Amino acid sequence: MLESDHKKTNKDLILDAAENLFAIKGFYGVSMRQIATQASVDVALISYHFGNKRQLFDSVLLRRTEVLNRERIQMLDDCLRRAKPDSPPLHEIIDAFTHPLLNRANKRSDGWRSYFALIAQINNHPELGSVIMTHYFDPLVKKFIEAIKMTLPNSHEVDIYWCYHFLSGALTLTFAETGRIDNLSDGKCVSKDLDAVHERLVPFITAGFKAVCEQND
Repeated sequence: MLESDHKKTNKDLILDAAENLFAIKGFYGVSMRQIATQASVDVALISYHFGNKRQLFDSVLLRRTEVLNRERIQMLDDCLRRAKPDSPPLHEIIDAFTHPLLNRANKRSDGWRSYFALIAQINNHPELGSVIMTHYFDPLVKKFIEAIKMTLPNSHEVDIYWCYHFLSGALTLTFAETGRIDNLSDGKCVSKDLDAVHERLVPFITAGFKAVCEQND
């Protein structure tokens, strides 16, 4: 369980501490001893439950990734089912991909905030990103891309992949919450206002896909 009132086990405490520290300092900036200290457990207990630091890192990611991916697939399946025998509207596919992330992030819990900060780091890391994002997210992403291909049947595949790449970048910047838009807009926009993000992100990305992919029609 996540973010519940149940009594946390040592494994929960270790995962929470690791998630927080990895989000702040990155994978290479955190030691197993630091994690043990924050979790108030013996460092040997981390090795017992998770093995080495990389295995612990993977466990941290998997805990919340599984929750998100199940929700995203369910939303995608629902929009595919509603549209039968036709293809689903593009904006519904984009919404199914983005809504579960923004919904979780908007709850402002420390755990989910750390998780998304971690994902933003990984997505921008040339070494970790190519391995971790491929392993945990590519099977899911490919399902969404196949749905987009159905909806935009005359598109070149290369255009769809580029558009997904831009979508991924937009999400990464959003979750990083750098405050850049706050400064640029003199406070008119707030990077933490994820309701405002979701209201604009889906139509923006949908229009981008159509502008690039439908030019071949």
